[in-house]
Amino acid sequence: MEKATFGAGCFWGVEAAFAQVKGVKSTSVGYMGGHFPNPCYLDVLSRITGHAEVVQVEYDPEIVRYEELLEVFWQIHDPTSLNRQGADRGEQYRSVIFCHNTQHEETARKSKRQFQLSGKFDKAIVTEIKPASAYYLADESHQHYFEKQKRQIK
Repeated sequence: MEKATFGAGCFWGVEAAFAQVKGVKSTSVGYMGGHFPNPCYLDVLSRITGHAEVVQVEYDPEIVRYEELLEVFWQIHDPTSLNRQGADRGEQYRSVIFCHNTQHEETARKSKRQFQLSGKFDKAIVTEIKPASAYYLADESHQHYFEKQKRQIK
């Protein structure tokens, strides 16, 4: 198994998108990239921590390649929007790829260049590409949020 960590706005929808990818074995939502230890949701929401809302994906590289996960990432959000996705605003909603190894970093940079040159986006891609740092799991109420909501509606 390998890990990949992405920030692309509110983590609920991002997690739901990655959970549907064949070869993804598990997903969780949390926080990464800040300077505040052990943040909770309200800490991150207050914009004092520097963390991004992220989804950490555990995947089987024999079934799904990292490049395919990057394709999903680019398609599920607007990577040209700085610190904002839809109505959600703040650095916690920034577009960011946290890399767990140098191969992933090289692949992410290449993918970013390819998407920028593709003409799909009319503005510059502002996605950050950074080494993975401490990952803080969000509380249980945020894990698999959309799936839980569907179960409650039934």
